[in-house]
Amino acid sequence: MTAGDFSKEETCCFSGYRPEKLPWGEREDDERCRELKRRIFHIAEALYISGRRRFICGMARGCDIYFAEAVLTLRDINDGVVVEAALPFTEQAEKWNAAWRERYYRLLSRCDIETYISREYTKDCMARRNRYMVDSSSVIITVFDGRFGGTQYTRGYAFRQGLEIVDIAPPD
Repeated sequence: MTAGDFSKEETCCFSGYRPEKLPWGEREDDERCRELKRRIFHIAEALYISGRRRFICGMARGCDIYFAEAVLTLRDINDGVVVEAALPFTEQAEKWNAAWRERYYRLLSRCDIETYISREYTKDCMARRNRYMVDSSSVIITVFDGRFGGTQYTRGYAFRQGLEIVDIAPPD
């Protein structure tokens, strides 16, 4: 199976914040974090019901990892779900702490497709990864509350490309 086996209409991507931009930070046992994870899952499930089968995730710390976990759970209970990891460069997780690295590699091993944008880090590899995800999709789910950064850029690009945008505000 390859990414080319799916149309844009069958594909959804995701963009969201790193832990540093979330009100609860790294504390995933916080009820607000649990609520966000539930919302991500239910939106992904609704998109599956509407015909989306390929879910692309950038695999960054924080919300991207939550999304990967949600769609892998969705795949466990539904036929035809394909999870693609869109990776900006091969060493993306190497400087993360041990817990995030372990989680990343465990999730990556469960993904159906791995797409590498660059072998090495470049100043634009993250933006190119985000454009790849948007250019491959008809819908983007974002965890977004208006703050400047990569999610804002990706959301703006998705808007200009005509994608359906599903925003989730992080619970306060």
